[in-house]
Amino acid sequence: MAADRLNSLLSHLKPGSSGVNTITQKNPDDVVITLALRTPLTKARKGGFKDTELDYIVYALLKETLSKSKIDPALIEDVCLGNVNDGKAAYMVRAAALAAGIPHTSGASSVNRFCSSGLKAVQDIANQISLGAIDVGVALGAELMSAAGDRLERPFNEEVLRNPESADCMQPMGQTSENVGADFGISRDMQDRYAAESFRRAEAAQKSGWFDDEIVPITTKVKDPKTGELTQVTIARDDGVRYGTTAESLGKIRPAFPQFGDRTTGGNASQVTDGAASVLLMRRSKAIELNQPILAKFCGATVAGVPPRVMGIGPTAAIPKLLNKFNLTKEDIEIYEINEAFASMAVYCISNLGLDHAKVNPRGGAIALGHPLGATGARQIATILSEARRTKKKVLVTSMCIGTGQGMAGLFVNEQV
Repeated sequence: MAADRLNSLLSHLKPGSSGVNTITQKNPDDVVITLALRTPLTKARKGGFKDTELDYIVYALLKETLSKSKIDPALIEDVCLGNVNDGKAAYMVRAAALAAGIPHTSGASSVNRFCSSGLKAVQDIANQISLGAIDVGVALGAELMSAAGDRLERPFNEEVLRNPESADCMQPMGQTSENVGADFGISRDMQDRYAAESFRRAEAAQKSGWFDDEIVPITTKVKDPKTGELTQVTIARDDGVRYGTTAESLGKIRPAFPQFGDRTTGGNASQVTDGAASVLLMRRSKAIELNQPILAKFCGATVAGVPPRVMGIGPTAAIPKLLNKFNLTKEDIEIYEINEAFASMAVYCISNLGLDHAKVNPRGGAIALGHPLGATGARQIATILSEARRTKKKVLVTSMCIGTGQGMAGLFVNEQV
């Protein structure tokens, strides 16, 4: 015992390793992930979910979550849905949870922190578990971008608009991308080359079957635009990955926001997408009691603000803040998942943070896969845990830029090694 204690103390004294040693320790009260799944991601208004309702996507994914985990639905005490565009999301998640078999004794709610809504839902459920309010919960992110957009219907009140940064919150996302490119010297060529690499990685991952363990097929109906006839289909794979994409081919695409600049295009920005993801969380002691597989430990998440006019740089504030809280360095992190809202912000974040690009989005990101706003924060968790299992990587970070100028980041430890 004395030798074990001495070795433990010595390990904490090793430079740069104390943070990793701390987060990898196991405690019965840890918040752990026992399942992380997602639907395929499909093109909005064109893909397999274009005629599917949001409540059905949430219902179908919850059914798969219960089936895959084999957990007694009565043990789920709360369900939280991250969603951006639908003001009725709280109604939908409650109804979908009941329909999926989760009893009325459980709760349900929705949260909206723009692109990080899925991670915010995970944080909400994890915080409840950590505080002892619940033992088991499900966090989801879902977005049906075929149905709606997130633009403001009217300007802010004139008193609010007197503050320049408040006024900047009204800037369209495309404009903020052009601001990042212009302010920080991120050229069109740099963006196209980054986007081409995202497509290459996603193509390689899809062809190799690496997404198979994170995706669950969803059966739905698709309407023929000419006849109106509904046909039942099963969606089993992402449909936005464009095989053979090169920087040269992307360079031929015209700018998407010429009124703001000429660097952002439909080829180097995230795709408008439908999809959902689900994360089952519980206390470690409960997971052991229920004989549930522990995939990862959720260590925590944090949020940080940046100027709204360059909202895409959010991860450059959130990631250092998160690492500092856990006494980690950027080198301690073995895989990063950063949402590729635009290539401009992805290029800037990687450069500013000094990250090894090989560690960032190894399966491609939202440029190639799609970015269903409220779902991405949870989708990244399903993806990064799958990649960590495949490569035996341990310390993982996900991060999102957030509209109105924020960043959010989450820290996880893979336990499937």
